[in-house]
Amino acid sequence: MATKIGIIGAGRVGATVAYTLMLSGLVTEIVLVDADRAKAEGEAMDLADGTAFTGPVRIYMGEYADCRDASIIVFCAGVGQRPGESRLDLLQRNYEVLRDVLTALMRSWSGGVLLMVTNPVDVLTYAAYKIAGLPAGQVMGSGTVLDSARFRHLLSLYTRTDVRNVHAYVIGEHGESEVFVWSKATIAGVDIDEFCRRRGIPEPDREYIVARVRRAAAEIISRKGATNYAVSLAVRRIVEAVLHDQHSVLTVSGPLDGAYGLHGTCVSLPSIVGANGRRQVLALPLDPGEEAALRKSVAVLQDAQRQIGL
Repeated sequence: MATKIGIIGAGRVGATVAYTLMLSGLVTEIVLVDADRAKAEGEAMDLADGTAFTGPVRIYMGEYADCRDASIIVFCAGVGQRPGESRLDLLQRNYEVLRDVLTALMRSWSGGVLLMVTNPVDVLTYAAYKIAGLPAGQVMGSGTVLDSARFRHLLSLYTRTDVRNVHAYVIGEHGESEVFVWSKATIAGVDIDEFCRRRGIPEPDREYIVARVRRAAAEIISRKGATNYAVSLAVRRIVEAVLHDQHSVLTVSGPLDGAYGLHGTCVSLPSIVGANGRRQVLALPLDPGEEAALRKSVAVLQDAQRQIGL
């Protein structure tokens, strides 16, 4: 079955997303759109040269009109985070990019799933929801899918356990106010602290792990200028869940629908992701501290939204 993906923005993240999807075997057509047409064309040419090794997939530089029948639009356009800058520091610059690009795109695109990757992803996902006029479930951000993966990775290293057996979520903002749901973190169905006791190792240093996850992007940016590989794999995982209607539980960001009594922004919560995007939000029972932290995270995002009139 033909599956077409439009990628808006052919910078480091957009190009790496295209490369990851090319290798995945999930799609048959990828169109790269960027204000810098030469850059988009160069990336598409380089990727297309490798399709003899990956299997048939058509990759090319295009215009918004070429995205009209795309099943999923992956939005990566905008400026990247600089060393010392927070994700929310990017807001005004990238909101202007989103507003102009998405307004133009919606004149051609027949609709599908809009997946936001550009930071600050939660506020921009909410802005995209307002601009695009699509149903709430069809607009989502990559959110804390990567943060949750980093959390699981560190827990797996500490406990010397296969990361695929670690289940742990980061919710809230993809940023400084994100919330680590320690109360629901398990390995093979066993609470993390109990698992450590059974393994005969100390309980994990929670403050250290939280700091490592929160600082991960900044540490990478300070060394290589950008993050692109892991986030592209997170995007691939979300795309897979949508295209194969997998009903996967992923911490994507999307419009709040009353979970925990909250409304009026986009935030990451464990959600069932399948055909047509976010099918259901799972309001996990949180301990009082976690729920208070989630409310604080939502307030941070709503304050940021007011800066751009949302």
